[in-house]
Amino acid sequence: MTSPTTTSPSPARGIRIAIDRGGTFTDCVGTYKDETIILKLLSVDPSNYPDAPLEGIRRIMSHFLGREIPRGQPLDTSQIESIRMGTTVATNALLERKGERMALVVTRGFRDCLVIGNQSRPRIFDLAIRRPEVLYEEVVEVDERVTLEDYAEDPERKVTQADARVGTPEAAGKDLVTGLSGETVRVLRRPERDAVRARLQDVYDKGIRSLAVCLMHGYTFPEHERLVGDVAREIGFQHVSLSHELMPMIKLVPRATSVCADAYLTPTIKRYIEGFQAGFVGGRLGTKSVLAPGEGQGAADAAAAGAPSSKGARCEFMQSDGGLVDVDRFTGLRAILSGPAGGVVGYAMTSWDDKTRVPVIGFDMGGTSTDVSRYGEGRYDHTFETTTAGVTIQSPQLDINTVAAGGGSMLFFRNGLFAVGPESASAHPGPACYRKGGPATVTDANLVLDRLLPDFFPKIFGKNEDEGLDPEASRRALQGLADQIRRETGRALGIDEVAYGFLQVANEAMTRPIRSITEAKGHDVSKHRLATFGGAGGQHAVAIAAALGIRQILIHRYSSVLSAYGMALADVVDERQEPESAVWSTRPEVIEALRRKLDALKARSRQALREQGFADGDMVFEEYLNMRYRGTESALMIVKPDDGWDYGAAFVEHHRYEFGFSLDDRDIIVDDVRVRGIGKSFRHGGKTVDEQLAAVARRDVDAAAKKHSTASVYFEGGRRETPVYKLGDLAVGDVVRGPAMLADGTQTIVVTPDAAALVLETHVVIDLAPSEASSSSSSSSSSSAAATAATADGPSHEAAREVDPIMLSIFSHRFMAIAEQMGRALQKTSVSTNVKERLDFSCAIFDAAGGLVANAPHLPVHLGSMSTCVRRQADIWKGKLRKGDVIITNHPSYGGTHLPDVTLISPAFNEAGTDIVFYVASRAHHADIGGITAGSMPPHSRELYQEGAAIKSEKLVSEGRFNERRVVELFSEEPARHPGSSGTRCLADNINDLRAQVSANKKGISLIESLMAEYGEATVRFYMLAIQRNAELQVRRLLRAVHDRFQGRDLAAEDFMDDGSPIRLRISIDRDKGEAVFDFDGTGPEVYGNINAPEPITYSAIIYALRCMIEDDIPLNQGCLAPVKVKIPPKSLLSPSDHAAVVGGNVLTSQRITDPVKGFGYYETIAGGSGAGPTWEGTDGVHVHMTNTRITDAEIFERRYPVLLREFSIRRGSGGRGQHRGGDGVVRDIEFRIPLQVSILSERRVYQPYGLRGGEPGQRGLNLWVRKVRKATWERSLERLRLEHERQEHADGGAGGNGSGNGSGNGNGNDDDDDDEYEERYINLGGKNSAAMQAGDRIIIQTPGGGGWGKVGEPKALGGGGGGADPTQGWKKGSFAAREELALQA
Repeated sequence: MTSPTTTSPSPARGIRIAIDRGGTFTDCVGTYKDETIILKLLSVDPSNYPDAPLEGIRRIMSHFLGREIPRGQPLDTSQIESIRMGTTVATNALLERKGERMALVVTRGFRDCLVIGNQSRPRIFDLAIRRPEVLYEEVVEVDERVTLEDYAEDPERKVTQADARVGTPEAAGKDLVTGLSGETVRVLRRPERDAVRARLQDVYDKGIRSLAVCLMHGYTFPEHERLVGDVAREIGFQHVSLSHELMPMIKLVPRATSVCADAYLTPTIKRYIEGFQAGFVGGRLGTKSVLAPGEGQGAADAAAAGAPSSKGARCEFMQSDGGLVDVDRFTGLRAILSGPAGGVVGYAMTSWDDKTRVPVIGFDMGGTSTDVSRYGEGRYDHTFETTTAGVTIQSPQLDINTVAAGGGSMLFFRNGLFAVGPESASAHPGPACYRKGGPATVTDANLVLDRLLPDFFPKIFGKNEDEGLDPEASRRALQGLADQIRRETGRALGIDEVAYGFLQVANEAMTRPIRSITEAKGHDVSKHRLATFGGAGGQHAVAIAAALGIRQILIHRYSSVLSAYGMALADVVDERQEPESAVWSTRPEVIEALRRKLDALKARSRQALREQGFADGDMVFEEYLNMRYRGTESALMIVKPDDGWDYGAAFVEHHRYEFGFSLDDRDIIVDDVRVRGIGKSFRHGGKTVDEQLAAVARRDVDAAAKKHSTASVYFEGGRRETPVYKLGDLAVGDVVRGPAMLADGTQTIVVTPDAAALVLETHVVIDLAPSEASSSSSSSSSSSAAATAATADGPSHEAAREVDPIMLSIFSHRFMAIAEQMGRALQKTSVSTNVKERLDFSCAIFDAAGGLVANAPHLPVHLGSMSTCVRRQADIWKGKLRKGDVIITNHPSYGGTHLPDVTLISPAFNEAGTDIVFYVASRAHHADIGGITAGSMPPHSRELYQEGAAIKSEKLVSEGRFNERRVVELFSEEPARHPGSSGTRCLADNINDLRAQVSANKKGISLIESLMAEYGEATVRFYMLAIQRNAELQVRRLLRAVHDRFQGRDLAAEDFMDDGSPIRLRISIDRDKGEAVFDFDGTGPEVYGNINAPEPITYSAIIYALRCMIEDDIPLNQGCLAPVKVKIPPKSLLSPSDHAAVVGGNVLTSQRITDPVKGFGYYETIAGGSGAGPTWEGTDGVHVHMTNTRITDAEIFERRYPVLLREFSIRRGSGGRGQHRGGDGVVRDIEFRIPLQVSILSERRVYQPYGLRGGEPGQRGLNLWVRKVRKATWERSLERLRLEHERQEHADGGAGGNGSGNGSGNGNGNDDDDDDEYEERYINLGGKNSAAMQAGDRIIIQTPGGGGWGKVGEPKALGGGGGGADPTQGWKKGSFAAREELALQA
């Protein structure tokens, strides 16, 4: 068969080659005349060839030319029409930190902006905090500065006009200019060219030849970056990346990391390309190689049409955005998702039908990871900020979510649970069956179950690359795991059960990112098709689809090499983007200004495509506006509507679809204009899948005639004799009913019982029976015997039931997935920045007694406290709740932490509606709930009422009816009754966020009810308790280990708050029982201030500390506290009275900047240094322990508020010295441009962070107010007193005569004021204070460093700090895996 989806626009002159170099395999597709061949070879096989793509090209050419081309011989490009490639060279260099030596040039005060980043830590329970290393070797700070003149939160919406635009001659030397975004820019300081040259020369003299330049607000004011770039090129730097040229979008940190990535990777890419091109005769590829010098557009058109040429060959590389680019234009920044992007193009071009418009989910399961994506609405989904290998990239990329579960993912049995990945066996040594002594992997599990057929797998293994897979090696590896399970649990599972259990757990892990890209954006996952590809995709497709409720699976005939095939189908793309700041309007002048910008971008894109050989008739352009509501950061990229220019209506419609609401009273802001120029390189024809489905004549396959063989394949319930068919023997229209196996030399497709496969010309289509697609049974149950037994048992048998470790592992995933989906529902439908963007919320599920089962937290302080809250509310409302009720509470004495954290609790009943079987809850930080200050976090509160609405226990929803009137009373009217207090200042946001929390709770109940429908109520309840018992066992094991380590001694510690209040703790461990008593006797009394901490916070701290000491990930639930007894002295600051202030007890290091008069507020938490430990150094500038929120980017900060961030850097030397150094704190220097009220709430300003084992303490923090005061001398003070006395005498004698008011001054007095001299004074604000800052005043916050470990001078003992784990494990993963990390830990 030949694919109908690609035809050349003109007769081909040679071989067309498409290659995807993946982490494990390199896939190659070669087409010549009417024949297409595909090859698979190992990406790394140094004993046989140095470069896999060159080896693939050699083999393809040898096949088509009919003669063997010797390895190492340059390849003749005269036989090649085009080469298209996706490569992992850039990704690997980033992962392994093997890029080019480079330096970063940045604005003075921001040298550490990439060290601090967003100040969060990647793994919240690692005491040894490991953040990714920065890419640069040197930093150059340039003494320059610009800022935005106006600010977005100005209630008066003042707009300053400038009379010159940046980049024009008129702008030279002016302090106010219009930037590229249309915003007015104030130039505060211009760089001195000679000073820049001297600094850059120093860097050049150190041997560095690559430079990244990113200056504050360079996206809209690029002049200073251009000056630095010009000087660098004059000096001789070989590569210079300027941030405004790469991606002119606001946000300093992502733009700086992006420009560093480009400077780090592009020279590496260029060297690889040079080496690759050296493998060809003439050593030159690309558009220029097929054009003679001086040839113009006509030659380019001829080249684009494939006209013969004796020179070179076209060579294009796939970019992260799904478009190809000429080899000479390929850069590191656009190369990071080069390989996966080809797969998205491949399934999009072969699975989408523009008439039926059924959306498609791409499921690319490769050797080391699985990539999932979505294609709908006829265009690619792009994202503009992603994190790869610990580097946040700001560049258009396909929205691909990666999870570390692939064919090569290693299998483990840890802490009583089955675990798949994230570690991978990679290509070397590979899975156990690769004959290189590798570990057990997903591939081995499939092989053991005969879901992978060695006879159909390439024979490329062994010493001579001529042997197939080794099933016996797989069996030995899986048997080792079965033996471990028997030793640790006493359960004797067969090797088949173990292998199948691991596949089920892997499938659960892979469904989670699919839900993320669909449900989180408002899409119904069940209304999609699943397009599966990648070497391992066919073995898991039905299980994944069944788990998601998807009814139809599409498997392309080249599915195992679809990423490479997608390269052959892709178009060449040129992306252009510029910043904007317009308020959207249909007024002609607004539309015309935006149209001019888009037209200018289109002209530049058109020229770039012409230079790559495209005629104007082969180009199309997509025009976008990046839009958001004022006051939010949830921007949406809106494509130009088909029916005209009403981008605004399209934005509102898209916002309602994705987030569930619109903000009709807010302006719509245009942040960016973007053009995507597309050069159509191949015409796409032939029938779509839907057209083939409509026309095909179906018939059951003639098994007797076409069956290749029979295999005993393991399905749910046991092995079944299963027919095996060669794909090449099946005809269009053949229907193969499961169970069956379809295979060829590159892929194996598993058709499960109750599914049926239909063969089309281009695809195999698998239809699932409705019962299978509507449940997750294929991917989420253990063996049928276990599942049946589990369901049959009633509650009375739970105590006697034996825990199945496979089911336990699956339910662990399912419970966490439900909590995550609750969180996505809350984030999607919320309005406030705190919830939607800062992610300051948690969602959780609880058993019938209120015990925590699964929690998806973003902040550790929420971990243990919610369960206390649920239990207390369950007691209060026992017997009074009905289906559809929702309880609201935030009071510290009723399970709350501090008042802004509002908790909503929903009961879920059994089918009869008589008994509560579980609870769900959501806790969200509300931006304001009233009190004496805006934001409800006053630094000087003494009584609870001063902190806002205090809700002990109320019914917010009664049998489905939301009581909005009661919300108004609770949040607005009741707080305002207290002296000096106000009601909430953002009632509409409160109501919207509460509705979002109700929606999240409904989602959780619905999902658990579905789980119960699938498994039975008794089974779900049983495993709710079992997962808690599992965590309990791990904590008991930990406590025994701690007992042994300290030889049975009690552990005691004492620390002090800055006001002198002591916190004392003694821990006594009973080794026999594996239990501990945490006794806080001796802790100070309740404080007449706000540092009191409610009891739930203590439980959160304990559960956090216990989890930190367990090196492996375990389910974090109520079981962690079961072996722990906590004794808190009554009336202490850890058990405050009902009316005690507590806001500081929850966030002791939070800072607040707010202006209640001007109508806006801002809240941020600032990082410090983490403590060192026995095997690790402390980390600089990072959030530690109970908080992990992100800091607002410097450029966003200055755009929103009337401030100037003068410095945000590491406070060097503030970490305690020792054998291992404590981490340094940070310096944050903020200047205020208008009068503002500033409050700060902080600790460690009196008592230093202590060191351990002889380590020195870290430096205490310091908060300084830099204010301008009159310069005073004795003589000037006497003169001022004399003048004041004279004015008073004059006022006494004739104030009524001249009609002047009291206090008016005469001319001399005013002149005297004008002549006054001012000086800067540094005033210590203390740890908790509030001050009225004037324009020009500053606050300098110096946060404390971490304590050191060990005595100074002792030899370092640095190690893994985490059980020998890969120190990069926390960030060396894909995009979804990075976000998933937090949930997996919790």
